[in-house]
Amino acid sequence: MTHDAGAAQPLDRDTCLRLLRSVVIGRVAWADDDGRVVVLPVNFITDGDDIAFRTSEGGKLSAAREGRLFSFEADDVEPGLRTGWSVLVSGTAQVVADSAVVDRLEHSPLAPWSPMPASCFVRLRPDQTTGRRLPLHPGGVTRERIGPEGDIPC
Repeated sequence: MTHDAGAAQPLDRDTCLRLLRSVVIGRVAWADDDGRVVVLPVNFITDGDDIAFRTSEGGKLSAAREGRLFSFEADDVEPGLRTGWSVLVSGTAQVVADSAVVDRLEHSPLAPWSPMPASCFVRLRPDQTTGRRLPLHPGGVTRERIGPEGDIPC
């Protein structure tokens, strides 16, 4: 089997967790009662192997209270160099009820970007953590986007 140096490369769990610690925004996804997939952005932190985020009343909190399966995705890309990575975590979401854990998370760097009345913490316990990296593609810079006029060739 030949290895394509430009192909997406799988990442091990430890690398996935290290990469997740390097960003603060990800997306949570779950299926609603009608089977439609809902995807929403969240700011988050890693808490050991878990993903933790704050939320107030609404779809995310209801789905977590029901013990639904969640997926979480975060990534980072460099479009000009056509490189980046993506990590996907799947598992069960739980509302954090342990007062010691709530207190610890209250004193973590996790803070909502907008006011959240009566918010609480949700933790995603991973069943599976996978990731991929697109390696650097030398010579990949061919265009630069400048304003609403569109792409301007370099």
